[in-house]
Amino acid sequence: MIKYAVIHAFLTLTMLNGVRRNKLSNENNEQHVPVHEYSENLKEMTRFLASAGVTADRVIFITPPPLHEPSWEKECILKGCPLNRHNSVAGQYAQACVEAAGQCGVDVLDLWTLMQKDGQDYTVYLSDGLHLSEKGNQFVAQHLWRLLESHVADLPFILPYWGDVDAKSPESSLLCDQ
Repeated sequence: MIKYAVIHAFLTLTMLNGVRRNKLSNENNEQHVPVHEYSENLKEMTRFLASAGVTADRVIFITPPPLHEPSWEKECILKGCPLNRHNSVAGQYAQACVEAAGQCGVDVLDLWTLMQKDGQDYTVYLSDGLHLSEKGNQFVAQHLWRLLESHVADLPFILPYWGDVDAKSPESSLLCDQ
């Protein structure tokens, strides 16, 4: 067995919800979740995690990203339906996520605000106006890593430094004493 600490103690869980749930209420109600219910669901998920021993300092909420309506409308037209989301509504879900994070005592990565900061062109972060592009995923990774670093900075090393591993018998450096 590889030497390891209890993984549970090091778990950091991220939750990105709301991208598909913020459809307009008059369009495809199967996917629509009212903003208040969305907020309550986030809080309930946090309570559930707490009941499983995952503390609030190990949870990070991620808001929905902004929506680029002209690009998403083109996608909708290709599917034979009208525009079914608005950036302002995505913003309401993002704000609800930020507020729920504050109430639950968890960190939050506010994509909706960060991607639109200082009027930057956020369309490069979206593949179709709604879903993240490769650059969007890189943006998330870059900003999420900053939050994760604060969560893991104090964790001990659980495996030896590579230079301390016996190259002729790596198992002697990596396996638990039997």
